[in-house]
Amino acid sequence: MEPLLVRREIMKKRPNLLYVFLDQWRYQAMGYAKEDEVCTPHMDSFARESLDCTEAVSTFPLCSPHRASLLTGKYPFSVGMWTNCKIGLSEILMLKPQETCIGNVLKDTGYHTGYIGKWHLDASEQNFEKNPVSGAKDWDAYTPPGERRQGFDYWLSYGACDEHLTPHYWADTPKQIRPNCWSPEFETDKALEYMEGKKQQEEPFALFVSYNPPHLPYELVPDKYYEKYKDMPVHFRENVPKEKRTPEMETITRQYFAAVSGVDEQFGRLLDFLKENHMEEDTIVVLSADHGEMLGSHGRMSKNVWYEESIHIPLYIRQKGRLAPAKYKELVASPDHMPTLLGLLDIPVPDTCQGFNHAPGILGQENDAPQDAFLCSYPGMPEMVAAFEKQGLNSKCYGWRGIRTHTHTFVINNGYKPGEKQVKMLYNNEKDPYQQNPIMITELNEELAADYEKRLREYLDMQQDPFLM
Repeated sequence: MEPLLVRREIMKKRPNLLYVFLDQWRYQAMGYAKEDEVCTPHMDSFARESLDCTEAVSTFPLCSPHRASLLTGKYPFSVGMWTNCKIGLSEILMLKPQETCIGNVLKDTGYHTGYIGKWHLDASEQNFEKNPVSGAKDWDAYTPPGERRQGFDYWLSYGACDEHLTPHYWADTPKQIRPNCWSPEFETDKALEYMEGKKQQEEPFALFVSYNPPHLPYELVPDKYYEKYKDMPVHFRENVPKEKRTPEMETITRQYFAAVSGVDEQFGRLLDFLKENHMEEDTIVVLSADHGEMLGSHGRMSKNVWYEESIHIPLYIRQKGRLAPAKYKELVASPDHMPTLLGLLDIPVPDTCQGFNHAPGILGQENDAPQDAFLCSYPGMPEMVAAFEKQGLNSKCYGWRGIRTHTHTFVINNGYKPGEKQVKMLYNNEKDPYQQNPIMITELNEELAADYEKRLREYLDMQQDPFLM
């Protein structure tokens, strides 16, 4: 057999990959999790058929850092993503084309690759010109064909824009595509078109679908989904303080749940396609998120903090006939996604990856998985960074870093403003699941955190992170 024919024969044996992830979707916000009162029948059914990675965490619970880590298998600081790609900083952030990404590896292995939805990994265009030809504004960017697409062949994406009901996209020209419908619905339409065109092809496909909802603005959700929740009593989590339990917060919670339910419906359409076309055994399907949402817990909204509502993310992996439904209880961090997916696809993991390959353990083999996960955040808003620069300080030395184990979360917080006092906290997540009673670490009880500090230092040294301990 000719080498090319041999290669094609091998390719036919490899499964497709469909990786679906939501923006700002917390682990608790799914019926299957039995925590938030949100209706997600399609996701629930999928979860029951999947490997449930119960301890998946977002290493840096913010959009660009997690996405960079997901696609490169490296820690966010190692890949230069210490905050979101944005305007207003003295440093222009982007995922550098020199990085080896999962799209590059899959393409080089014979996969046809596609990316649909939010990207938020390219340099914001208004860093370079006030009025880009593409019409991109603020943190948004059009990524033209070429190396900055990191190996993805099919492209229908945008940088960062939260106009869920009136979204825009770019394909292969700077001309905006405006479908005038809810973004997850349009993205699902295009994903179905993509898979329809690839289902009879000899080469396997790898498609990433990045939905923006339930990311704020919370109110930008179709009425047909909100109607199901508008009169629903809201039962706040135990760690939502009384002063936060307002009518406004109830409305936001309903809107957030409505958006999750809406995405659930769209995800169900993808699953139906695979079933109707007898592709469930030939396709690895992943359902996940880039980070969570506080939704009032600890008096906070959004993400970018060490609490479980922010860092604990869904991660479900299904391939019928190969992966038995089960709970996988090892810690899975953001850099672990790329090597684990490649491992499940039987593709060699590049040496550039810093994450752990969980595929052997998932497949029932010996698996010496890490017993902790690194967590981090850096001051990233322009005014924060400017305040440090004004005093001749490196903002990357500040923010917080932490360690998450199966039972505890340890955090050192240097603050987001010059002059803030360092604080060390240890949470027992088994005895205090809502993380309301941390042990404050001082010179009097520093032995309680000695092992955590040692391990944290190892992570920092590995990444050359200048964090002040």
